[in-house]
Amino acid sequence: MAKWEYATVPLIVHATKQILDQWGEDGWELVQVVTGEQGNLVAYLKRERAS
Repeated sequence: MAKWEYATVPLIVHATKQILDQWGEDGWELVQVVTGEQGNLVAYLKRERAS
């Protein structure tokens, strides 16, 4: 069974693609983007944990 690790990342609206591309290069998969309490965007990411 796969084991996962998770990360939460604040997103800057004018640099969202660059931020997500960088995390994707490191093996992270986007799970969800939510709006935080102050209207900021937060990305939730996961990747399979190395054995």
